[in-house]
Amino acid sequence: MVVVVVTGRGGAGKTTLTSNLSVYFAKNKYRTLAVDGDLYLPKLSLHFGIDFPRYNLHSLLRDPALKIENAVYRHKKTGVYLIPGSTKLQDIINVPASRLKRVINEVMDEFSVTIVDSPTGIPFDTLHIFELADYQIIVIEVERSPIYSLETMVKNEVVKLKTLGEAFGLNVAVVLNKVRESSKDIDNVIEFLEEEVGVPVIGVIPFDNRVPHSVNIGMPILKYKPRASVSKRLKECGEILEEWMFGKAKIEKIVDEIITEKLLNF
Repeated sequence: MVVVVVTGRGGAGKTTLTSNLSVYFAKNKYRTLAVDGDLYLPKLSLHFGIDFPRYNLHSLLRDPALKIENAVYRHKKTGVYLIPGSTKLQDIINVPASRLKRVINEVMDEFSVTIVDSPTGIPFDTLHIFELADYQIIVIEVERSPIYSLETMVKNEVVKLKTLGEAFGLNVAVVLNKVRESSKDIDNVIEFLEEEVGVPVIGVIPFDNRVPHSVNIGMPILKYKPRASVSKRLKECGEILEEWMFGKAKIEKIVDEIITEKLLNF
């Protein structure tokens, strides 16, 4: 079981990346759980078309006696399991965030991959999960940080989040999101991040107007438009992350699948 936390500034695309990476792993036969760790502005459920779940993460945090499986929903079209948050004001006021670690700790063994969406900036809501996590992905929207001020942005954002993740022993990587065709010097940005900051870039995701539309209809773009360029890049990002996380275990999994298929066809 592997736990990944997704962090970054507001509007960078943390929730979009969380939902689509979850779709990628579920599609590739990993039992995958997506958790909305943004306790005060939860929106992961909207990406899967779940508007008003009866039970949710906030229910679990407020009522330790509630069984976790009551708040776990399976998205039939993607196979992703989801623990959504509550959008009700009365639920988010004074929510006991410290109990989030208990929830993840109790459920993570049931899944091959657990991906947790974090709040904006320093992820205080999900900080307790860092003790359980293995990987941290920092999402950057380059368009909102002009190249000439990239170094300042990196110092204010990436370095802090990277340092935080490494303090908990996490493997840290960056994904560049909403990259437009007009964006210049992306190669230089990648080189700067990898060489100067020392953090690998595992994905460069193009801007696509169909992404917000996919959110509006409650279907991650990787499932909604699998042949779109943005979906192909998200898939590539998933492949890199999968190889990074599982490596040899992934190869053994593929071999087992081939052997099983041959036995079934014998």
